[in-house]
Amino acid sequence: MSLPPAQPAAAAPEKGGDDLATLAKGGRTNTMGFAIRLVARIPFLVIATRLYGAESLGRFASAMVLIEIIALICSLGEKRGLALRLSEGAGEDRSKEVNLVYDGILLALAYSLVAAGLLLIFPEPMFPNGMNSPLDIWLVATIPAFAVTEILLAAQAYRFDIATIVRARAIVEPWTISIAAGVFFFIPATRDAGLALAFITSIYAGLLTAAWPFLRTFGLPRNWRPAPRAMLAMSTRAFPLVGADAIERGTRLLDIFILGLFAPPQAVGIYYAAQQIASLPQKLKTSFEPILSPVITKNLRIGNMDAIAAQVRQGGFWIIALQLGIALVLGLPGEAVMGLWGPDYVAGTAALALLLAAEVVASMAVVSESVLVYIARKRNLAISIGVIALQAGLTVALILAARNAGLGAGYEAAGAAGALMIALAVSSLVKALLLKHLLAAPVSNWRWPLVYAAAAAVVVGYGFTLLPEWIELVVGIPAVLGTYALVIWHRGFGEEDKVLFRKNVVPAPVSDSSAA
Repeated sequence: MSLPPAQPAAAAPEKGGDDLATLAKGGRTNTMGFAIRLVARIPFLVIATRLYGAESLGRFASAMVLIEIIALICSLGEKRGLALRLSEGAGEDRSKEVNLVYDGILLALAYSLVAAGLLLIFPEPMFPNGMNSPLDIWLVATIPAFAVTEILLAAQAYRFDIATIVRARAIVEPWTISIAAGVFFFIPATRDAGLALAFITSIYAGLLTAAWPFLRTFGLPRNWRPAPRAMLAMSTRAFPLVGADAIERGTRLLDIFILGLFAPPQAVGIYYAAQQIASLPQKLKTSFEPILSPVITKNLRIGNMDAIAAQVRQGGFWIIALQLGIALVLGLPGEAVMGLWGPDYVAGTAALALLLAAEVVASMAVVSESVLVYIARKRNLAISIGVIALQAGLTVALILAARNAGLGAGYEAAGAAGALMIALAVSSLVKALLLKHLLAAPVSNWRWPLVYAAAAAVVVGYGFTLLPEWIELVVGIPAVLGTYALVIWHRGFGEEDKVLFRKNVVPAPVSDSSAA
């Protein structure tokens, strides 16, 4: 017996204007989710940095990066590939649609269990600087839960249910890890393993949050029989997507992994604290992906390349405008922000500034890749492999240069961040040029008003750095944000851009003349 499928959160859009409204609605929901995530992330960082310390945080971060990469690989690229599989294979048959999702879940579970078993036998790659506790080994239990959650959320995104993604990723997971980390610290038997146990708890809480709406929307499988040949073909076809997803996420995790190999745990902990702040704009950027995928696959199906280019330009500008504002708000008072976690973390201020800049320059790569994974999978994968190889080489070189110069852990962290920024800038340039060639239409998200807004915000922010830190944080951050928002709203946003902040508005289709 299966649960009856619920009605989709929104019908698939039919016109160009509806596509823009759909993108705006998803972006609006995820922007709200970003704000919630920002608030929820702070307690965990306070607990992890103040209670556990930089060394324990560094060991936890080194283990977690490998877990996340392996789990992402085991999800078989379904974060973006599921939309294409459903649009091609299910048609109007809802029961077939449900069964296709369960094919992906079963395959992800199979790969996840194999990967978890191998790490239980050979745990050394997870712990280059040692374990905080023998219980840390059970981090491998998060691999199947993480992979399945990715598929459940991708299925909900196909039905334009972005609220579930926000609940799972921006509310349940961050608040659970914050509360659990505090609880486990004050239990003597779990104190040393507190960070690992909190992470495990948060991943399974996110899985349950995603599973309930998925069952209401899709239900249980009907007359479903796993077909080994079809699933093997699915694995083969998913390889370019898996590679692209793993490399895209890997660019944000490789630096921590390399730091764990070449730098002391304290440097890893400082870098991880800076990265957790800088990853907030990245989460905002990637949160547009679930709503972009169904809209793009619909236009690919009908061959409307001009519409896809318009969606890339529009979504790309929204993303870079929001990200630049966040980078300025967090980067200008960077020393005060890092100082919130303790005096040891102030050394990560330069790393924070470079990581925030990296997320801004990466915005074009992300929106370009959201199309390239469907129309040029192999070329996109080849570019991604080249970029991560460039990042790896630069990261090792800059870390060793800082060490040989006798500089401290903060400089080693800054070297890793600088390598990431350069690699992501190269990725954005190359992928945007390739997409422009394939679509035969401009795709750039750049507009000059971004410079005007940033310049005004920098002047205001610099003034506040001359004042006491509490004024810089309490008054300066809102002042920087307000200045940037005021300029970008009046100088950078046209009517088609302002729909992102309006409800129940379906604008006219975006024309090339109105796009940047």
